Amino acid sequence: MESPIHGNEAIDESGVVGQVEECDVCIIGVGIAGLNAAAVASQYLSNEQKIILIDRRGRPGGMWVDTYPYVRLHQPHPLFTAGNIEWTSGKARSHLATKPEVLDHFTHCLDVIGQRVRLVEYYGWSVDGHVESESGNVLTAKSTAGQTLTISARKVIKANGFGIEPMEPFSVSSQQIRSVSPNVLDIGSKEMRESNTPVWIVGGGKTAMDTAYAVLTEYPGREVNVIAGPGTYFIDREKFLAPGMSRLWKGRLPTRTFNDAALRFDGSNEDDVRDWFRSTHGIQPIVPSRQLLNGLLSKSEATTISSGVRTVEMEYLIDAVDRSDAPELVYRSGRTRPVQPGSWLVNCTGYIFRGGVPYEPYVSPLGTTLSINTRSATFGFTSFAGYFLTHLLFLSKVREVPLYELDGEDLSRKSKESLAWTGFALNQYNISLVFDAVPRKIFQECGVDFDRWYPAARRMIGSFQFVRTHRKDREHHRRTLDAVRDRFDVRCGPLQHVSVG
Repeated sequence: MESPIHGNEAIDESGVVGQVEECDVCIIGVGIAGLNAAAVASQYLSNEQKIILIDRRGRPGGMWVDTYPYVRLHQPHPLFTAGNIEWTSGKARSHLATKPEVLDHFTHCLDVIGQRVRLVEYYGWSVDGHVESESGNVLTAKSTAGQTLTISARKVIKANGFGIEPMEPFSVSSQQIRSVSPNVLDIGSKEMRESNTPVWIVGGGKTAMDTAYAVLTEYPGREVNVIAGPGTYFIDREKFLAPGMSRLWKGRLPTRTFNDAALRFDGSNEDDVRDWFRSTHGIQPIVPSRQLLNGLLSKSEATTISSGVRTVEMEYLIDAVDRSDAPELVYRSGRTRPVQPGSWLVNCTGYIFRGGVPYEPYVSPLGTTLSINTRSATFGFTSFAGYFLTHLLFLSKVREVPLYELDGEDLSRKSKESLAWTGFALNQYNISLVFDAVPRKIFQECGVDFDRWYPAARRMIGSFQFVRTHRKDREHHRRTLDAVRDRFDVRCGPLQHVSVG
Protein backbone atom coordinates (compact mmCIF):
# COMPACT_ATOMS: atom_id res chain seq x y z
CA MET A 1 0.00 0.00 0.00
CA GLU A 2 1.18 3.47 -0.77
CA SER A 3 1.32 6.46 1.48
CA PRO A 4 -0.57 9.52 0.19
CA ILE A 5 1.30 11.09 -2.72
CA HIS A 6 2.19 14.75 -2.45
CA GLY A 7 3.62 15.41 -5.92
CA ASN A 8 0.73 17.24 -7.61
CA GLU A 9 -0.77 20.38 -6.15
CA ALA A 10 -3.67 22.72 -6.89
CA ILE A 11 -4.92 25.99 -5.45
CA ASP A 12 -8.48 25.99 -4.08
CA GLU A 13 -10.90 28.94 -4.01
CA SER A 14 -9.37 30.30 -0.81
CA GLY A 15 -5.88 30.28 -2.28
CA VAL A 16 -4.73 27.33 -0.19
CA VAL A 17 -2.42 24.92 -1.95
CA GLY A 18 -3.96 21.44 -2.04
CA GLN A 19 -3.01 18.02 -3.26
CA VAL A 20 -4.32 16.42 -6.48
CA GLU A 21 -4.74 12.66 -6.93
CA GLU A 22 -5.83 10.58 -9.92
CA CYS A 23 -7.21 7.08 -9.57
CA ASP A 24 -9.27 4.42 -11.24
CA VAL A 25 -11.66 4.03 -8.30
CA CYS A 26 -12.33 6.25 -5.30
CA ILE A 27 -14.18 4.60 -2.42
CA ILE A 28 -15.62 6.85 0.28
CA GLY A 29 -16.10 4.98 3.54
CA VAL A 30 -13.95 2.08 4.72
CA GLY A 31 -16.47 0.03 6.68
CA ILE A 32 -17.85 -3.36 5.67
CA ALA A 33 -19.54 -1.96 2.54
CA GLY A 34 -16.46 -0.06 1.38
CA LEU A 35 -14.17 -3.01 2.05
CA ASN A 36 -16.37 -5.31 -0.03
CA ALA A 37 -16.40 -2.74 -2.81
CA ALA A 38 -12.60 -2.50 -2.66
CA ALA A 39 -12.17 -6.28 -2.62
CA VAL A 40 -14.37 -6.67 -5.70
CA ALA A 41 -12.84 -3.71 -7.56
CA SER A 42 -9.36 -5.10 -6.99
CA GLN A 43 -10.36 -8.24 -8.89
CA TYR A 44 -11.04 -6.22 -12.04
CA LEU A 45 -7.97 -3.96 -11.87
CA SER A 46 -4.30 -4.61 -12.57
CA ASN A 47 -1.41 -4.15 -10.16
CA GLU A 48 -0.62 -0.76 -11.71
CA GLN A 49 -4.14 0.65 -11.30
CA LYS A 50 -5.08 2.66 -8.24
CA ILE A 51 -7.87 2.62 -5.66
CA ILE A 52 -8.13 5.56 -3.28
CA LEU A 53 -9.88 4.96 0.03
CA ILE A 54 -11.06 7.96 1.99
CA ASP A 55 -12.74 8.03 5.39
CA ARG A 56 -13.51 10.73 7.94
CA ARG A 57 -12.44 8.40 10.76
CA GLY A 58 -8.85 7.99 11.81
CA ARG A 59 -8.57 4.38 10.64
CA PRO A 60 -10.45 1.74 8.63
CA GLY A 61 -13.42 -0.01 10.20
CA GLY A 62 -16.50 2.16 9.73
CA MET A 63 -18.96 1.84 12.60
CA TRP A 64 -16.64 -0.67 14.29
CA VAL A 65 -14.22 2.16 15.04
CA ASP A 66 -16.87 4.02 17.04
CA THR A 67 -18.97 1.24 18.53
CA TYR A 68 -19.00 0.29 22.21
CA PRO A 69 -16.07 -1.78 23.51
CA TYR A 70 -18.09 -4.81 24.63
CA VAL A 71 -19.72 -5.37 21.23
CA ARG A 72 -19.37 -8.78 19.59
CA LEU A 73 -20.37 -10.09 16.20
CA HIS A 74 -23.75 -11.79 16.36
CA GLN A 75 -22.75 -14.15 13.54
CA PRO A 76 -19.79 -16.54 13.20
CA HIS A 77 -16.80 -14.48 12.17
CA PRO A 78 -15.91 -16.21 8.85
CA LEU A 79 -19.19 -14.89 7.39
CA PHE A 80 -18.20 -11.27 8.02
CA THR A 81 -15.47 -10.29 5.61
CA ALA A 82 -14.56 -8.45 2.41
CA GLY A 83 -15.14 -10.41 -0.77
CA ASN A 84 -13.89 -13.89 0.06
CA ILE A 85 -10.86 -12.93 2.14
CA GLU A 86 -10.40 -15.49 4.91
CA TRP A 87 -9.75 -14.68 8.55
CA THR A 88 -6.33 -15.50 10.00
CA SER A 89 -7.23 -15.50 13.71
CA GLY A 90 -7.28 -19.28 13.98
CA LYS A 91 -10.43 -19.20 16.13
CA ALA A 92 -13.19 -21.80 15.87
CA ARG A 93 -15.70 -21.14 13.08
CA SER A 94 -18.44 -20.44 15.62
CA HIS A 95 -16.42 -17.76 17.44
CA LEU A 96 -18.18 -14.40 17.81
CA ALA A 97 -15.43 -11.90 17.14
CA THR A 98 -14.76 -8.96 19.46
CA LYS A 99 -14.30 -5.38 18.33
CA PRO A 100 -10.46 -5.55 18.26
CA GLU A 101 -10.63 -8.82 16.31
CA VAL A 102 -12.97 -7.32 13.71
CA LEU A 103 -10.75 -4.26 13.28
CA ASP A 104 -7.67 -6.46 12.95
CA HIS A 105 -9.41 -8.45 10.22
CA PHE A 106 -10.34 -5.28 8.36
CA THR A 107 -6.65 -4.31 8.38
CA HIS A 108 -5.79 -7.75 7.06
CA CYS A 109 -8.35 -7.34 4.27
CA LEU A 110 -6.65 -4.10 3.22
CA ASP A 111 -3.28 -5.84 3.23
CA VAL A 112 -4.65 -8.47 0.85
CA ILE A 113 -6.28 -5.89 -1.41
CA GLY A 114 -3.07 -3.85 -1.40
CA GLN A 115 -1.24 -6.82 -2.91
CA ARG A 116 -3.59 -6.75 -5.90
CA VAL A 117 -3.69 -3.04 -6.73
CA ARG A 118 -2.07 0.28 -5.81
CA LEU A 119 -3.99 1.23 -2.68
CA VAL A 120 -3.84 4.77 -1.28
CA GLU A 121 -5.59 5.49 2.01
CA TYR A 122 -6.72 8.84 3.39
CA TYR A 123 -8.04 8.76 6.95
CA GLY A 124 -9.33 11.83 8.72
CA TRP A 125 -10.64 13.26 5.44
CA SER A 126 -14.22 14.19 4.48
CA VAL A 127 -15.51 14.59 0.93
CA ASP A 128 -17.33 17.91 0.54
CA GLY A 129 -17.84 18.05 -3.23
CA HIS A 130 -18.43 15.70 -6.16
CA VAL A 131 -19.07 16.42 -9.84
CA GLU A 132 -19.71 13.66 -12.36
CA SER A 133 -19.31 14.36 -16.08
CA GLU A 134 -18.69 12.50 -19.31
CA SER A 135 -14.97 12.90 -18.70
CA GLY A 136 -15.04 11.38 -15.21
CA ASN A 137 -15.52 12.34 -11.58
CA VAL A 138 -13.90 15.15 -9.61
CA LEU A 139 -14.11 15.09 -5.82
CA THR A 140 -12.90 17.61 -3.27
CA ALA A 141 -12.05 16.74 0.31
CA LYS A 142 -10.70 18.31 3.47
CA SER A 143 -8.74 16.82 6.33
CA THR A 144 -9.31 17.45 10.01
CA ALA A 145 -6.12 19.52 9.89
CA GLY A 146 -7.53 21.78 7.16
CA GLN A 147 -5.64 20.32 4.18
CA THR A 148 -7.43 20.14 0.85
CA LEU A 149 -7.49 17.35 -1.70
CA THR A 150 -8.82 17.02 -5.23
CA ILE A 151 -9.42 13.54 -6.60
CA SER A 152 -10.00 12.67 -10.24
CA ALA A 153 -11.57 9.23 -10.50
CA ARG A 154 -13.01 7.11 -13.28
CA LYS A 155 -15.41 5.43 -10.86
CA VAL A 156 -16.68 6.45 -7.43
CA ILE A 157 -18.29 4.29 -4.74
CA LYS A 158 -19.90 6.11 -1.83
CA ALA A 159 -20.04 3.39 0.80
CA ASN A 160 -21.96 5.25 3.49
CA GLY A 161 -24.01 2.18 4.40
CA PHE A 162 -26.29 2.83 7.34
CA GLY A 163 -24.36 5.96 8.27
CA ILE A 164 -24.16 4.89 11.91
CA GLU A 165 -22.90 7.47 14.39
CA PRO A 166 -21.96 7.01 18.07
CA MET A 167 -24.93 7.38 20.42
CA GLU A 168 -24.91 10.29 22.83
CA PRO A 169 -26.28 10.08 26.40
CA PHE A 170 -29.82 11.33 26.97
CA SER A 171 -30.08 14.95 28.00
CA VAL A 172 -32.36 14.67 31.05
CA SER A 173 -33.64 17.17 33.60
CA SER A 174 -32.67 15.10 36.62
CA GLN A 175 -29.43 15.82 38.46
CA GLN A 176 -29.65 12.51 40.32
CA ILE A 177 -29.42 10.21 37.29
CA ARG A 178 -26.18 9.05 35.67
CA SER A 179 -27.07 9.43 31.98
CA VAL A 180 -24.63 7.58 29.69
CA SER A 181 -24.52 5.80 26.34
CA PRO A 182 -22.79 2.55 25.39
CA ASN A 183 -19.98 4.53 23.76
CA VAL A 184 -19.12 6.30 27.05
CA LEU A 185 -20.14 3.51 29.45
CA ASP A 186 -17.14 1.74 30.91
CA ILE A 187 -18.71 -1.37 32.42
CA GLY A 188 -15.55 -2.20 34.32
CA SER A 189 -14.97 1.30 35.69
CA LYS A 190 -14.42 1.97 39.37
CA GLU A 191 -17.52 4.19 39.47
CA MET A 192 -19.72 1.46 38.01
CA ARG A 193 -18.33 -1.19 40.34
CA GLU A 194 -18.68 0.89 43.48
CA SER A 195 -22.11 2.41 42.83
CA ASN A 196 -24.19 -0.80 42.83
CA THR A 197 -27.24 1.27 41.81
CA PRO A 198 -29.81 0.02 39.30
CA VAL A 199 -29.15 0.18 35.56
CA TRP A 200 -31.99 1.31 33.28
CA ILE A 201 -31.40 0.42 29.63
CA VAL A 202 -33.47 2.36 27.11
CA GLY A 203 -34.04 0.37 23.93
CA GLY A 204 -34.83 -3.19 22.95
CA GLY A 205 -32.50 -3.88 20.03
CA LYS A 206 -29.05 -5.35 19.58
CA THR A 207 -27.22 -2.61 21.48
CA ALA A 208 -29.66 -2.82 24.39
CA MET A 209 -29.38 -6.60 24.61
CA ASP A 210 -25.58 -6.47 24.34
CA THR A 211 -25.55 -3.97 27.19
CA ALA A 212 -27.96 -5.97 29.33
CA TYR A 213 -25.96 -9.15 28.77
CA ALA A 214 -22.65 -7.42 29.54
CA VAL A 215 -23.89 -5.87 32.79
CA LEU A 216 -25.64 -9.03 33.96
CA THR A 217 -22.60 -11.23 33.36
CA GLU A 218 -20.17 -8.70 34.83
CA TYR A 219 -22.31 -8.00 37.91
CA PRO A 220 -24.44 -11.06 38.75
CA GLY A 221 -27.43 -10.08 40.87
CA ARG A 222 -27.29 -6.40 39.99
CA GLU A 223 -30.62 -4.75 39.24
CA VAL A 224 -30.99 -4.29 35.49
CA ASN A 225 -34.16 -2.90 33.92
CA VAL A 226 -35.16 -2.35 30.29
CA ILE A 227 -37.43 0.29 28.75
CA ALA A 228 -38.07 -1.65 25.56
CA GLY A 229 -40.56 0.32 23.46
CA PRO A 230 -42.39 -2.24 21.28
CA GLY A 231 -39.73 -4.85 22.03
CA THR A 232 -37.36 -6.53 19.58
CA TYR A 233 -37.02 -10.20 18.81
CA PHE A 234 -34.05 -11.79 17.10
CA ILE A 235 -33.29 -14.72 14.84
CA ASP A 236 -32.45 -17.85 16.81
CA ARG A 237 -28.77 -18.45 16.06
CA GLU A 238 -28.94 -22.22 16.58
CA LYS A 239 -31.86 -22.57 14.16
CA PHE A 240 -30.41 -20.20 11.58
CA LEU A 241 -26.85 -21.54 11.76
CA ALA A 242 -27.02 -25.06 13.17
CA PRO A 243 -24.14 -25.62 15.63
CA GLY A 244 -21.31 -28.11 15.32
CA MET A 245 -21.70 -31.22 13.22
CA SER A 246 -25.48 -30.85 13.26
CA ARG A 247 -25.14 -28.46 10.32
CA LEU A 248 -24.63 -31.59 8.21
CA TRP A 249 -28.34 -32.34 8.55
CA LYS A 250 -30.07 -29.70 10.68
CA GLY A 251 -31.09 -26.14 9.92
CA ARG A 252 -32.58 -24.57 6.82
CA LEU A 253 -30.25 -22.63 4.55
CA PRO A 254 -30.49 -18.94 5.51
CA THR A 255 -31.31 -17.83 1.96
CA ARG A 256 -34.29 -20.17 1.94
CA THR A 257 -35.39 -18.86 5.35
CA PHE A 258 -35.29 -15.29 4.03
CA ASN A 259 -37.16 -16.34 0.89
CA ASP A 260 -39.81 -18.20 2.91
CA ALA A 261 -40.51 -15.01 4.85
CA ALA A 262 -40.58 -12.91 1.69
CA LEU A 263 -43.01 -15.33 0.04
CA ARG A 264 -45.38 -15.12 3.01
CA PHE A 265 -45.42 -11.32 2.90
CA ASP A 266 -47.75 -9.68 0.39
CA GLY A 267 -47.22 -6.07 1.40
CA SER A 268 -50.21 -5.94 3.77
CA ASN A 269 -50.00 -8.88 6.21
CA GLU A 270 -47.02 -7.94 8.39
CA ASP A 271 -48.77 -9.08 11.59
CA ASP A 272 -49.33 -12.59 10.24
CA VAL A 273 -45.75 -12.87 8.98
CA ARG A 274 -44.43 -11.60 12.29
CA ASP A 275 -46.34 -14.20 14.29
CA TRP A 276 -45.17 -17.00 12.00
CA PHE A 277 -41.52 -15.91 11.90
CA ARG A 278 -41.32 -15.20 15.61
CA SER A 279 -42.65 -18.65 16.52
CA THR A 280 -40.67 -20.51 13.84
CA HIS A 281 -37.31 -18.75 13.69
CA GLY A 282 -37.33 -16.13 16.41
CA ILE A 283 -36.11 -15.79 19.97
CA GLN A 284 -37.35 -13.21 22.47
CA PRO A 285 -35.19 -12.01 25.35
CA ILE A 286 -37.99 -9.51 26.05
CA VAL A 287 -41.56 -10.86 25.90
CA PRO A 288 -43.71 -9.87 24.09
CA SER A 289 -41.71 -8.23 21.29
CA ARG A 290 -43.15 -6.92 18.03
CA GLN A 291 -40.24 -5.85 15.84
CA LEU A 292 -37.73 -8.13 14.16
CA LEU A 293 -34.07 -7.23 14.20
CA ASN A 294 -31.89 -9.01 11.65
CA GLY A 295 -29.50 -9.95 14.42
CA LEU A 296 -28.73 -13.37 15.86
CA LEU A 297 -29.08 -14.40 19.47
CA SER A 298 -28.59 -17.75 21.17
CA LYS A 299 -30.97 -19.38 23.63
CA SER A 300 -28.39 -19.09 26.41
CA GLU A 301 -27.88 -15.37 25.76
CA ALA A 302 -31.63 -14.78 25.67
CA THR A 303 -32.11 -16.77 28.88
CA THR A 304 -29.39 -14.80 30.69
CA ILE A 305 -31.14 -11.58 29.73
CA SER A 306 -34.74 -12.62 30.35
CA SER A 307 -33.97 -14.25 33.71
CA GLY A 308 -31.68 -11.45 34.88
CA VAL A 309 -33.69 -8.35 33.97
CA ARG A 310 -35.73 -7.13 36.95
CA THR A 311 -38.30 -4.91 35.21
CA VAL A 312 -39.39 -4.51 31.60
CA GLU A 313 -41.35 -1.43 30.60
CA MET A 314 -42.93 -1.48 27.11
CA GLU A 315 -42.70 2.30 27.04
CA TYR A 316 -40.85 5.21 25.39
CA LEU A 317 -38.75 7.43 27.64
CA ILE A 318 -39.33 11.20 27.46
CA ASP A 319 -37.30 12.53 30.41
CA ALA A 320 -36.02 11.91 33.90
CA VAL A 321 -36.99 14.54 36.47
CA ASP A 322 -36.21 15.17 40.12
CA ARG A 323 -39.06 15.02 42.65
CA SER A 324 -38.91 15.76 46.35
CA ASP A 325 -38.46 12.12 47.35
CA ALA A 326 -36.81 10.47 44.31
CA PRO A 327 -36.11 11.01 40.62
CA GLU A 328 -38.77 9.79 38.19
CA LEU A 329 -38.73 8.46 34.68
CA VAL A 330 -41.36 10.07 32.46
CA TYR A 331 -42.87 8.04 29.63
CA ARG A 332 -44.61 9.10 26.42
CA SER A 333 -47.82 7.50 27.69
CA GLY A 334 -47.88 9.94 30.60
CA ARG A 335 -46.89 7.32 33.18
CA THR A 336 -44.04 7.99 35.58
CA ARG A 337 -41.84 5.66 37.58
CA PRO A 338 -39.72 6.53 40.62
CA VAL A 339 -36.15 5.26 40.49
CA GLN A 340 -33.30 5.10 42.95
CA PRO A 341 -31.03 8.17 43.07
CA GLY A 342 -27.76 7.46 41.29
CA SER A 343 -29.35 5.00 38.87
CA TRP A 344 -27.64 4.55 35.51
CA LEU A 345 -29.67 5.50 32.40
CA VAL A 346 -28.11 4.00 29.26
CA ASN A 347 -29.24 5.29 25.86
CA CYS A 348 -29.43 2.19 23.66
CA THR A 349 -32.06 3.47 21.24
CA GLY A 350 -31.63 2.59 17.56
CA TYR A 351 -28.68 3.75 15.49
CA ILE A 352 -30.34 3.08 12.12
CA PHE A 353 -32.76 5.30 10.15
CA ARG A 354 -32.34 8.27 12.43
CA GLY A 355 -33.17 10.77 9.66
CA GLY A 356 -31.42 13.56 7.86
CA VAL A 357 -29.75 11.49 5.13
CA PRO A 358 -30.26 13.12 1.70
CA TYR A 359 -31.54 10.98 -1.14
CA GLU A 360 -29.04 9.78 -3.72
CA PRO A 361 -29.78 7.02 -6.27
CA TYR A 362 -27.75 3.85 -5.90
CA VAL A 363 -26.27 4.48 -9.36
CA SER A 364 -25.77 7.86 -11.01
CA PRO A 365 -27.31 8.72 -14.40
CA LEU A 366 -23.93 8.36 -16.13
CA GLY A 367 -23.30 5.05 -14.39
CA THR A 368 -19.87 5.87 -12.94
CA THR A 369 -20.92 6.39 -9.32
CA LEU A 370 -22.47 3.98 -6.83
CA SER A 371 -24.07 5.11 -3.58
CA ILE A 372 -24.76 2.62 -0.81
CA ASN A 373 -27.21 4.33 1.52
CA THR A 374 -30.53 3.90 3.32
CA ARG A 375 -32.55 6.17 1.02
CA SER A 376 -31.83 4.07 -2.08
CA ALA A 377 -31.35 0.65 -0.55
CA THR A 378 -30.98 -2.36 -2.83
CA PHE A 379 -30.01 -5.12 -0.40
CA GLY A 380 -30.79 -5.78 3.25
CA PHE A 381 -27.10 -5.95 4.14
CA THR A 382 -24.61 -3.26 3.18
CA SER A 383 -21.94 -5.92 2.69
CA PHE A 384 -24.14 -7.44 -0.05
CA ALA A 385 -24.58 -4.02 -1.66
CA GLY A 386 -20.84 -3.36 -1.66
CA TYR A 387 -20.18 -6.77 -3.16
CA PHE A 388 -22.89 -7.16 -5.82
CA LEU A 389 -23.26 -3.54 -6.94
CA THR A 390 -19.51 -3.27 -7.50
CA HIS A 391 -19.54 -6.39 -9.65
CA LEU A 392 -22.38 -4.91 -11.69
CA LEU A 393 -20.46 -1.64 -12.01
CA PHE A 394 -17.34 -3.28 -13.41
CA LEU A 395 -19.35 -5.58 -15.68
CA SER A 396 -21.06 -2.45 -17.10
CA LYS A 397 -24.43 -3.85 -16.06
CA VAL A 398 -25.36 -1.63 -13.12
CA ARG A 399 -27.65 0.50 -15.32
CA GLU A 400 -28.95 -2.44 -17.34
CA VAL A 401 -30.23 -4.56 -14.46
CA PRO A 402 -33.49 -2.96 -13.20
CA LEU A 403 -32.89 -3.38 -9.48
CA TYR A 404 -35.53 -2.03 -7.12
CA GLU A 405 -34.47 0.73 -4.74
CA LEU A 406 -36.24 1.30 -1.42
CA ASP A 407 -36.33 4.41 0.72
CA GLY A 408 -35.78 2.48 3.93
CA GLU A 409 -35.70 5.60 6.04
CA ASP A 410 -39.14 6.72 4.84
CA LEU A 411 -40.65 3.26 5.29
CA SER A 412 -39.17 3.05 8.78
CA ARG A 413 -41.02 6.23 9.73
CA LYS A 414 -44.30 5.02 8.25
CA SER A 415 -44.28 1.33 9.21
CA LYS A 416 -41.46 -0.25 11.19
CA GLU A 417 -43.60 -3.39 11.35
CA SER A 418 -43.34 -3.79 7.55
CA LEU A 419 -39.70 -2.82 7.19
CA ALA A 420 -38.05 -6.20 7.86
CA TRP A 421 -40.36 -8.12 5.55
CA THR A 422 -40.05 -5.53 2.81
CA GLY A 423 -36.28 -5.77 3.21
CA PHE A 424 -36.44 -9.54 2.73
CA ALA A 425 -38.54 -9.13 -0.42
CA LEU A 426 -36.18 -6.45 -1.76
CA ASN A 427 -33.12 -8.59 -1.09
CA GLN A 428 -34.59 -11.69 -2.75
CA TYR A 429 -35.93 -9.76 -5.75
CA ASN A 430 -32.63 -8.03 -6.49
CA ILE A 431 -30.53 -11.13 -5.83
CA SER A 432 -32.64 -12.94 -8.42
CA LEU A 433 -32.02 -10.20 -11.00
CA VAL A 434 -28.28 -10.18 -10.28
CA PHE A 435 -28.12 -13.97 -10.51
CA ASP A 436 -29.44 -13.85 -14.08
CA ALA A 437 -26.98 -11.12 -15.07
CA VAL A 438 -23.54 -12.17 -13.76
CA PRO A 439 -21.24 -15.20 -13.97
CA ARG A 440 -22.03 -17.94 -11.44
CA LYS A 441 -18.58 -17.66 -9.85
CA ILE A 442 -19.58 -14.28 -8.40
CA PHE A 443 -22.09 -16.06 -6.18
CA GLN A 444 -19.74 -18.95 -5.48
CA GLU A 445 -17.04 -16.53 -4.25
CA CYS A 446 -19.33 -14.37 -2.08
CA GLY A 447 -17.76 -14.67 1.36
CA VAL A 448 -20.60 -12.87 3.19
CA ASP A 449 -23.20 -15.43 2.08
CA PHE A 450 -24.72 -16.95 5.24
CA ASP A 451 -25.24 -20.25 3.41
CA ARG A 452 -21.47 -20.80 3.52
CA TRP A 453 -21.93 -21.92 7.12
CA TYR A 454 -23.31 -25.19 5.74
CA PRO A 455 -21.47 -27.98 3.86
CA ALA A 456 -20.98 -27.70 0.10
CA ALA A 457 -23.39 -30.56 -0.62
CA ARG A 458 -26.25 -28.79 1.16
CA ARG A 459 -25.41 -25.52 -0.55
CA MET A 460 -25.49 -27.26 -3.91
CA ILE A 461 -28.99 -28.56 -3.24
CA GLY A 462 -30.05 -25.07 -2.14
CA SER A 463 -28.56 -23.55 -5.30
CA PHE A 464 -30.48 -26.03 -7.44
CA GLN A 465 -33.73 -25.08 -5.68
CA PHE A 466 -32.98 -21.40 -6.18
CA VAL A 467 -32.26 -21.84 -9.90
CA ARG A 468 -35.50 -23.76 -10.31
CA THR A 469 -37.80 -21.33 -8.50
CA HIS A 470 -36.22 -17.87 -8.35
CA ARG A 471 -37.95 -16.38 -11.41
CA LYS A 472 -41.38 -17.45 -10.21
CA ASP A 473 -40.60 -16.24 -6.70
CA ARG A 474 -39.30 -12.98 -8.15
CA GLU A 475 -42.72 -12.13 -9.54
CA HIS A 476 -44.24 -12.54 -6.09
CA HIS A 477 -41.57 -10.29 -4.58
CA ARG A 478 -42.15 -7.65 -7.26
CA ARG A 479 -45.88 -7.58 -6.53
CA THR A 480 -45.13 -7.31 -2.82
CA LEU A 481 -42.75 -4.39 -3.31
CA ASP A 482 -45.24 -2.62 -5.56
CA ALA A 483 -47.93 -3.12 -2.92
CA VAL A 484 -45.69 -1.58 -0.25
CA ARG A 485 -44.96 1.37 -2.53
CA ASP A 486 -48.65 2.03 -3.15
CA ARG A 487 -49.77 1.40 0.42
CA PHE A 488 -47.22 3.61 2.16
CA ASP A 489 -46.37 6.03 -0.65
CA VAL A 490 -42.64 5.32 -0.43
CA ARG A 491 -39.99 5.23 -3.11
CA CYS A 492 -39.84 1.56 -4.07
CA GLY A 493 -39.13 0.55 -7.65
CA PRO A 494 -36.56 0.74 -10.43
CA LEU A 495 -34.69 3.94 -11.15
CA GLN A 496 -35.86 5.90 -14.15
CA HIS A 497 -32.42 5.86 -15.75
CA VAL A 498 -31.97 2.07 -15.62
CA SER A 499 -33.48 -0.44 -18.00
CA VAL A 500 -36.90 -1.84 -17.14
CA GLY A 501 -38.01 -5.11 -18.63
